Amino acid sequence: MKISLLLQFSFITTLVVFLISSNISGGYGQCLGDQKALLLRFKNSLTFDSSLSTKLVRWDQNTDCCQWPGVSCDQEGHVLVLELDNETISGGVENSSSLFDLKYLEKLNLAYNDLNSVQIPTDIYKLANLTYLNLSDAGFVGQIPMELSRLTKLVSLDLSYNNLRIDIHGSNSTSSPFPQLEVLKLVSCELQNFPDLKNQSHMSELDLSDNNIKGKIPSWIWSVGNGGLQYLNLSCNLLDSLEKPYNISTTLRVIDLHSNNKLRGQIPTSIT
Repeated sequence: MKISLLLQFSFITTLVVFLISSNISGGYGQCLGDQKALLLRFKNSLTFDSSLSTKLVRWDQNTDCCQWPGVSCDQEGHVLVLELDNETISGGVENSSSLFDLKYLEKLNLAYNDLNSVQIPTDIYKLANLTYLNLSDAGFVGQIPMELSRLTKLVSLDLSYNNLRIDIHGSNSTSSPFPQLEVLKLVSCELQNFPDLKNQSHMSELDLSDNNIKGKIPSWIWSVGNGGLQYLNLSCNLLDSLEKPYNISTTLRVIDLHSNNKLRGQIPTSIT
């Protein structure tokens, strides 16, 4: 009887250990063949300095791509995350890129590269499952493509430190390149005017600092996020006044207006 109980206990213990270890190792699925092929094709199309790369240079076709640096997958082996910031990428991110065939991708980070003054590819809209996109300080220039507005699942967008423009005619335009976002960062993008964000109903963080935005701070900006805006940075611009009525949201925790040398007048009591 004791032997039988010991055997049962040993079997159960072994089973539990097996299940736990299986669950841990199954946190990332084994890379699917088509996903690996797309990643390798993307890598081969890129121009980067292999002596400075810490991720791309370690992508080995003989290993599981879900274990490659900068790559994360779901349990089925689809690529969900691509973190290729600081990889010295200077070319190869264009509309024909296999990057835009990674249909399951949810997070893309290409920040701190040097793409030699190329436009943001319009094929970005094909990554329909993106929730996070960081292209800051990556060397992009030109118009922010309207195709970004088709990324309806996008929550956070960072385009900072690129020389960009928004092809809309003032704040009365009904078109905007931005989908509904929670976080938008356009720091040091050489912007001349406020982007049209009046219809942003979920935004909680907005950073437009270090641009060349002139004139009044529009009254509609206090209604961004349906009054749910918590962080607003308009510092280091060329702003001169606040448009009335103020209607400043009580949810705002941070308002940064420093280094606007032309800004004059009394601080509204709704801010203080």
